[in-house]
Amino acid sequence: MLWTDVNDIAIELDEQHPDVDPTFILFTDLRKLVLSLEQFSDDPEKTNEKILEAIQMLWIEERE
Repeated sequence: MLWTDVNDIAIELDEQHPDVDPTFILFTDLRKLVLSLEQFSDDPEKTNEKILEAIQMLWIEERE
């Protein structure tokens, strides 16, 4: 997965971290969780606040 695969990332995060509330996660913590995903293989420095916000919003939607 790459940073642009925001929907796939949100699904994986929801499956692998059911104990984390995506509504209140800090972007620094979200970035760490994304980087820890086994399928993730993009450059850790190629993200920004907009991408992390998109992942967070999709993760919240996935929860609902």
